[in-house]
Amino acid sequence: MKIYGLGSVSDFIADNIVYRNLNPADSRLPSFEIVSAEINLSQKAIPRKSEANYAKVIVSLLKHAHTIHSPNKKIKQLIFLGDTQLLDVTAFTNICREGNWDGVAFIGSENQKPPYIEIKSITDRQNVLFSNRWIALDDEKCQGIFDVSFLKYCQAKNINLGDETALVIDLDKTALGARGRNGQVIDRARVQAVQNTIANLLGENFNLPTFLQVYDILNQPEYHKFTADNQDYLCYICLIIQSGFYSFENLIKDIESGKVSTFNEFIAHVEQEKHNLPAGLITVHEDVYRLNLAGDPTPFKAFRYNEYKTTIGRMGCIKDILPIEKMVNEEIMITKEVRDLALICRQKGVLVFGLSDKPDEATFPPADMASQGYQPLHRTKTHILGE
Repeated sequence: MKIYGLGSVSDFIADNIVYRNLNPADSRLPSFEIVSAEINLSQKAIPRKSEANYAKVIVSLLKHAHTIHSPNKKIKQLIFLGDTQLLDVTAFTNICREGNWDGVAFIGSENQKPPYIEIKSITDRQNVLFSNRWIALDDEKCQGIFDVSFLKYCQAKNINLGDETALVIDLDKTALGARGRNGQVIDRARVQAVQNTIANLLGENFNLPTFLQVYDILNQPEYHKFTADNQDYLCYICLIIQSGFYSFENLIKDIESGKVSTFNEFIAHVEQEKHNLPAGLITVHEDVYRLNLAGDPTPFKAFRYNEYKTTIGRMGCIKDILPIEKMVNEEIMITKEVRDLALICRQKGVLVFGLSDKPDEATFPPADMASQGYQPLHRTKTHILGE
């Protein structure tokens, strides 16, 4: 792998991107509140990526963006780039169905196995190309490795690069920190944010080895029913355990017995007994409890602000080109193959649009950092990594 200079995601997406709250970064596009009213969304809660209502919102935003991009044209086809077989394929399929569009998706995740491409037909109109090499996106460099590149496959499926096509790119571990190549740095930034949040609140009572043990166990898929695979919930749970309010051993027993099966049950129990919390944590608990009760999917705001700081601190952070292995493990970098394909599509008139599950609080700088010149993640320069 090589470093190809510095750049930002906005170089190929501009502000055509929505984060967890589904409010576009481009102020010309309507907010989630306006879109949900326009399409008569059945539920006002912000939908998750795998839900049908998420696709309805994204299709509406794509149409609004396309009106600005190509006023006299309509979207007829979709190209999708992602990194997860479950969430991204589901989102791709739902968006195509809602838009009534033909589409082709690429799902990349590198590993040590020999290079492969696997093609699956989801429907007659939607197809997915899976590969364990991001270089499959590069027409020239993948020659001699694969029989067909992703763009050649798009052509074979009559997906044209033009002003009637939209390219949707997942941000996390696709455009930034490619899965299997550079994505581990995103994970480390998040864990560091959890650690910093709890350490700041507990001071000398914070125990790093205990925290890491609890976090690593509860972050596993077998506990996702309890944590809802939500990092805000997990950070709060780790804080409560570290405070001594609830022992980890008792929590595991209560989860396994069914006494406590969801996060809502857990935080409701803390609310009932909050007088037993250390004095400095009562206000923190009350803030998280109130926001969670109101349906906010990211109720632990202090954690998310710390996540912005730890994430931005790992973008463009290496000033001199170091051994590539060190850079790959220490800096969140742009995926060159994704960037290059997006730039090709833009040159041919394709609407390029980004999606991210990262909460807005972990994406946009707080006021004090914004005043110092800090930018949203998609506008922050970092190194470009590719074959």
